[in-house]
Amino acid sequence: MNTDDILNSVKNKFSADVLDVFKKSETRAIITIKPESILPVAEYVYKDLELRFIIATANHTRKGFEILYHFTKDSIGSIVNLHVVLPVEKPEIESLSNMFSATNWIEREMHELYGIVFKNHPEPEKLISEGNWAEGVYPYRREFK
Repeated sequence: MNTDDILNSVKNKFSADVLDVFKKSETRAIITIKPESILPVAEYVYKDLELRFIIATANHTRKGFEILYHFTKDSIGSIVNLHVVLPVEKPEIESLSNMFSATNWIEREMHELYGIVFKNHPEPEKLISEGNWAEGVYPYRREFK
C-alpha cells in the first residue's frame, strides 16, 4: 500500500464526505472532509488502513477553524492528514478522544486556545488556562478585516 492507495481507498469509501484531496508529495497528503464525517473516516483510516494517529493541530484562518488530524503509515513513511474546517459561528466537532486517548489533551488545549467545542469529550476540564486568562477569552482567535 502506498499513499495513492490510501487516498483512493478513502475517496472510494467516503465519496460523499471527501471535499478535496491534495497530494503534497509521494509521502504526504491532505484529505479535506466534512466535519460531521470525522468519526467514521478516522476509524476507517486507523482500523482498516492501519495508519497510526500522531497528533492534531488547529489554526484560525479566514475560512474558519481548521483542524488537521495527522496520521502516519510508518511502513511506507507516509503522512496523511484529515482536514476539517469548522465555522467561526459554531466551531463544534465530535471528539476523537474516545477512539484515541492521545487526542484528549490536544482537544482540551484547542478548546481553551480557540474555543472549539469537542462534543462527547470524556474529560472536558481545563488543561492550561486555569488562572491564565478570563473565561470565554480564546487567545489564538484572530480578527480578520
